[in-house]
Amino acid sequence: MGDGRVSAVGGGLLLAGVALAAANMRPAVTSLSSILGGVRESLGASATWASMLTSVPTLCFGVAGISAPVLARRWGMQRVVGVALGLLTAAMVLRVTGAATTVLAGTVVACAAIAMCNVLIPVVVKESFPNRVGMATGLYTTAMAAGGSAGSAFTPWLRAELGGWRLALATWAVLALAAFAVWVPASRGRGSNAAPSAPDSSAESGKSLLRSPLAWAVTGYFGLQSLVAYVIMGWLPEVFKSAGTSASTAGALVGLVLLIGVPVSMVLPPLVTRTEGQSVWTVGLAATAITGFLGVLVAPLAAPLLWSLLIGIGMSAFPLALVLISLRTRNAAETSRLSGMAQSVGYLIASTGPFLFGMLHTATGSWQASLLVLIGVLTAQGLLGVFAGRPRTV
Repeated sequence: MGDGRVSAVGGGLLLAGVALAAANMRPAVTSLSSILGGVRESLGASATWASMLTSVPTLCFGVAGISAPVLARRWGMQRVVGVALGLLTAAMVLRVTGAATTVLAGTVVACAAIAMCNVLIPVVVKESFPNRVGMATGLYTTAMAAGGSAGSAFTPWLRAELGGWRLALATWAVLALAAFAVWVPASRGRGSNAAPSAPDSSAESGKSLLRSPLAWAVTGYFGLQSLVAYVIMGWLPEVFKSAGTSASTAGALVGLVLLIGVPVSMVLPPLVTRTEGQSVWTVGLAATAITGFLGVLVAPLAAPLLWSLLIGIGMSAFPLALVLISLRTRNAAETSRLSGMAQSVGYLIASTGPFLFGMLHTATGSWQASLLVLIGVLTAQGLLGVFAGRPRTV
């Protein structure tokens, strides 16, 4: 695989592994958020606990993402992904076996495992499929959107069918186990297992990415779109329920938000890679999401399906952010470094969003102030995207 070519069979198995791994990047979060109110009541947990729980994913992604390139350099990129998928499987089972602290601890481990995959899988795509980055990224982001949508839409139904939230959440460990079972043989003996560059190891760069305005623009764009995404996955069901919908309807609406990402993620990355610049895409997606949130703010029950559709299209900023990481770099080593920077710093930025969104609601007694701040974040995301979308490399 050193020359960027893979056999049809081996490449197909690796693509399947990438898709299954991607499908696990969101259900650990969306499955819990879709029934968060019921879990909190069952455990007798506080509002602060709920706010912390919704912030855990992005905080873990930031902290664990810093170590992913270092671990990959030591043990191999694909081996680290395999171990992470194994940890994810165990954590999703263990977190439903105890009290509120166990749920929080298990979610921390699960999200740390997801963080490793978040950073390294785009590098696997860049190195293993250099001539098909758009196609492979589209597959990755489509599977991610489908997994997130399924976690939100089906968990309330699973809770009713299985008689409780614990079995409903534990069910998603089966998907993680499937990804682990495919990834291990797909990655065995492959050349790229010999480790990518760590964040500071690219001899070709000549300068730290910390001194690159473009790298910071990509990082900021990644961070703000992640902040919006995890506020949506963590709190939007509660926003809809506060407006008067049932828990199942709220879960279905957020499932629709995430499901919209499936077709968009299939089309967007290959289309974006064919355009010289991506600024118009970044602005268009931010504007679409702003329109959806204005609808939720002003008249949440007037057209909830339309608001969900618009927000879902706007959330396609995530696959665009991944494409930007590849397009703003010249080789796999630079991609690894920029991916590590964008995802570690970006997720640390994003970690403030869900917590503050929830605490602002607690302080004001409504979601209006929280939604207004989120619209402001989307505006800043679009402005940063103008700079990050210009056709240059770091």
